[in-house]
Amino acid sequence: MTTQILTFTCEDRVGIVAAVTSALAAAGGFILDSQQYADLETGRFFMRVVFSALDDGEAELRARLGTVGAAFALDWALVAAEARPRVLVAVSTTSHCLNDLLHRWSTGALPIDPVGVVSNHEALRGLTEWHGLPFHHLPVDADSRATQEAALIDLFETSGADLLVLARYMQVLSAGLVERLAGRCINIHHSFLPSFKGARPYHQAHARGVKLIGATAHFVTSDLDEGPIIEQAAERVDHRATVKDLIAIGRDSEAQVLARAVGWIAERRVLRNGKRTVVFR
Repeated sequence: MTTQILTFTCEDRVGIVAAVTSALAAAGGFILDSQQYADLETGRFFMRVVFSALDDGEAELRARLGTVGAAFALDWALVAAEARPRVLVAVSTTSHCLNDLLHRWSTGALPIDPVGVVSNHEALRGLTEWHGLPFHHLPVDADSRATQEAALIDLFETSGADLLVLARYMQVLSAGLVERLAGRCINIHHSFLPSFKGARPYHQAHARGVKLIGATAHFVTSDLDEGPIIEQAAERVDHRATVKDLIAIGRDSEAQVLARAVGWIAERRVLRNGKRTVVFR
């Protein structure tokens, strides 16, 4: 027996769950965990099912799911539970998010297969190579952006990466690159979006005397810092907090929020829902 994960979304209607679970049962599947959500505002239905099935029964299983998929216009995916997404991490000079991701991966707490780290600076080469991963230095300026992004997408594709994680990669991706990686690129923003978007959010927050700061992990879209949100966290502060204090507190939130988002994607718990997400926690 193998454990597999089925995820799908479709237009909501009567009979979806019955049809899917019947197909699984007919193929010898045994359901271990099931979560579903009907969005009454958009009329979309979302489901994640973890089940065990016979090792030699995948062809029959896919055929039965294909029949149900055609009948209900499912946008579906079926993967082995132990399958790990291949992740390329992009960074600049700040190490806390990268260090946290690599530590969790190296201790078995994060189910991903990192294929390397790409950066526009050399600062984090030592940390990357200490973990036994390839480091790719792709410097960029206004004149070389197109060439640098072409090298980045080539690296993404030749490494077989499934996901690009911007772990404090302090560059704005072009619309063409964002479109090429639609649904396959996430970012950690050091702000409780949609507040204080763009540069120097902690300075913005301090100037406004906020009492809550936080971090946001989201899918990257052509609208800067406005992609579908995957996870957020907030920390309470008061009038005594300096910009330096806010940055220190915020870094902890950033690392934790990004790790949760990457982990949920790795476990196929995140489904896009227009400008929002459905996260089966």
